[in-house]
Amino acid sequence: MFEFEKGNITKKQFLEYNYDLVMRMNFKPFLRIDSYEMGMFNYQYYNVLAKYFSMLAKEVKNTKKHQKYYNYYLNKGNNYYNEKDKAALNLLEYLEFKDIEAYFVSLNSKRLDDKLYEIVLLNYKEAIFHSKAIWLLDILKEKGVFLEEKKLSLIDGYINETY
Repeated sequence: MFEFEKGNITKKQFLEYNYDLVMRMNFKPFLRIDSYEMGMFNYQYYNVLAKYFSMLAKEVKNTKKHQKYYNYYLNKGNNYYNEKDKAALNLLEYLEFKDIEAYFVSLNSKRLDDKLYEIVLLNYKEAIFHSKAIWLLDILKEKGVFLEEKKLSLIDGYINETY
C-alpha cells in the first residue's frame, strides 16, 4: 500500500501485486477465527481475489475476447466479494459489534452511489471494510452500528481511483 500511496504504482499494479503475493505464498483463509488478526486476514484474502477477478472482467469486457471470459471472471469476482462480506461479518461477530461504525460513502461513481458503505473498526488502525451487500447492511442496521448519513471515506483517494 505504501508504494501505491506514494504514487509509485497504479491501483491496477497494486491489485496485481497483491494477487501475485497471495498465489506465490499459497495463502488460504482460516476456517474459524479466534482473533482480530485471523478475521482481518480472511477479509483481505477474499478482498484481494475479488478485486483481481473483477479487474480482469473489466479488462476483457470491451475486447474481442469471448464473452465467456468476461462472465467467468465476473462470476469469480462476485463469489469472492460474497466470501469477503461473510468474512467481514465473522469478524464483526467475533468483536461482538462493539466500537464499530458504518455509513454510506460519497463516491465519484454514480453506479455505486448509495450502494457502497464503509465499516470502520474504531479500535484498530486502518481497519476499514467496504461492501454493497444488502444482507450485511441489514445486519449492521439491526445491530445499531449503521449511521443514516453519508460520509467521505477514510480512504477516499483509494476507493475513488479507477483501475
